[in-house]
Amino acid sequence: MDENNQSTEINLDINPSVAVGKYSNLALISHSHSDFILDFATILPGMPKPEVGSRVIMAPEHAKRLAAILQQNIIKYEQEFGKIDMGITEDRIATPFNGGPQA
Repeated sequence: MDENNQSTEINLDINPSVAVGKYSNLALISHSHSDFILDFATILPGMPKPEVGSRVIMAPEHAKRLAAILQQNIIKYEQEFGKIDMGITEDRIATPFNGGPQA
């Protein structure tokens, strides 16, 4: 929907290599006066360090719209599938930066 609550339909083409997507379990977000930079990476046990697989750069206005529509979709998801558990236990954290037990 646009800002006047009118439905806007956009037809998109998606390249098959893009359609398969990239897995990410780490997002780093930074910003400047004119842009938001979203870096998506994957960190797994045994990997020396995460590598950014995708970077999205957008204007602040679009970043705010993304945050709002993402929140709306999370609400819809939880209505359909139940509350998303944000409880993180130490054994689920796959990052060396958590200050967890040392070898």
